[in-house]
Amino acid sequence: MNTHAKPSKLIKGATGDWEIIVGMEIHAQVTSKSKLFSGASTEFGGDPNSHVSLVDAAMPGMLPVINEECVKQAIRTGLGLKAQINHRSVFDRKNYFYPDLPQGYQISQYKSPIVGEGEVVVDVTAHEQIVVGIERLHLEQDAGKSLHDQSATESFVDLNRSGVALMEIVSKPDIRSAEEARAYVTKLRTILRYLGTCDGNMEEGSLRADVNVSVRRPGAPLGTRCEIKNVNSIRFIGQAVDVEARRQIGILEDGGTISQETRLFDPARGETRSMRSKEEAHDYRYFPDPDLLPLEFDQAYVDALAQGLPELPDEKRARFISEYGIPSYDAGVLVMERESADYFESVAKGRDAKTAANWVINELFGRLNKEGKTISTSPVSASQLGSIVDLITSGTISGKIAKDLFEIVWTEGGDPAALVESRGMKQVTDTGAIEQAVDAIIAANPDKVAQAQAKPTMLGWFVGQVMKQTGGKANPQAVNDVLKQKLGI
Repeated sequence: MNTHAKPSKLIKGATGDWEIIVGMEIHAQVTSKSKLFSGASTEFGGDPNSHVSLVDAAMPGMLPVINEECVKQAIRTGLGLKAQINHRSVFDRKNYFYPDLPQGYQISQYKSPIVGEGEVVVDVTAHEQIVVGIERLHLEQDAGKSLHDQSATESFVDLNRSGVALMEIVSKPDIRSAEEARAYVTKLRTILRYLGTCDGNMEEGSLRADVNVSVRRPGAPLGTRCEIKNVNSIRFIGQAVDVEARRQIGILEDGGTISQETRLFDPARGETRSMRSKEEAHDYRYFPDPDLLPLEFDQAYVDALAQGLPELPDEKRARFISEYGIPSYDAGVLVMERESADYFESVAKGRDAKTAANWVINELFGRLNKEGKTISTSPVSASQLGSIVDLITSGTISGKIAKDLFEIVWTEGGDPAALVESRGMKQVTDTGAIEQAVDAIIAANPDKVAQAQAKPTMLGWFVGQVMKQTGGKANPQAVNDVLKQKLGI
């Protein structure tokens, strides 16, 4: 467990250093066609209350029936988190009254969750890795949604989300900064998307975080925590941690105490606001749901699911490092999305992998980010980029020409090799042509020749002149060789 923060992670207060302690509860919507206990659709959007069965609306006499696909997805996720899978788990009723909770209780898991302890390895920076412990993962129903902006006097309730399956993934309090919090959610989201168990789409609410923040003096016992509910973007998670930690430090340094409560983060005002005092577990009067038997399966069931898992990001990254010889950080960037990793492999197969990685990360990702596109909407296909890499490694074009070629392929499309031919973009490696250019420049600049012979670093000026004369197409290595020979350097 991550017990002590590095000195660089501490926050300076007016009266000394403070350490931030963060634990998270991530609510991830399970990827399944129908809800946890009913056959209603889970599709996002749709007219209000159009994806609601009698079970979701809590009509009298309706009985829940477990959706086996949701159980499988929870087990797959547990396996991806290297966690203990519990062969027997129990569904409980968590009682509270809220307009968008038609049953007056939520079916959840309390004492006996489907998945126990696991861990996630998180890269915080290129040089720092932490391990965040997972406390548990349990299945539960989502509530509906209250809409307060449809009328000046009434609130409306949309039950489309009511009964949708969620996995609540609870971390241990192992996170020590806003940066670590962002990196943890990013990594968890990557794992879920690889597994296909949650699409991780935060704009649509299918991944939300409750962020627990407390502060303490380094080495002191844990402080009182406040929970910031339903933060729906990775950027806001980082901001909420910082803002809340500073609020708590301010109160403590003024001699006050922190009261345990639930708060909301307001990104527009950059502050957290109190919602309500924190409920304890007994406030919810948990008890096993009498309509649902305990959920039981055997090891063979788990093993069959484990067989079908894809290669996960950590394994893929380790393979990229050993198979392609690329740096650990580059491999980490490439495996962030499954599609990016597949794209890179298509480009790298049978080619110089370092050049391939360089082009995918710097040129392609850089351009995609700039234009707000994703790898799946990239105008340059993996085979086109592979062809550009081939032209560079064969010496047909220089790195500089390759950038111009990438630009043409990005905007106009086409086969890179054919474009190099038709547009005369080939690198000039013919020493005869290069010698002619060199001779002309030497003849025109006798003063520079004397300087270069006295000070060989002047060679760069000649190289620049030759490149200018050949329209940037001369092979720089060949130019260097010819110059040295002609100038006797």
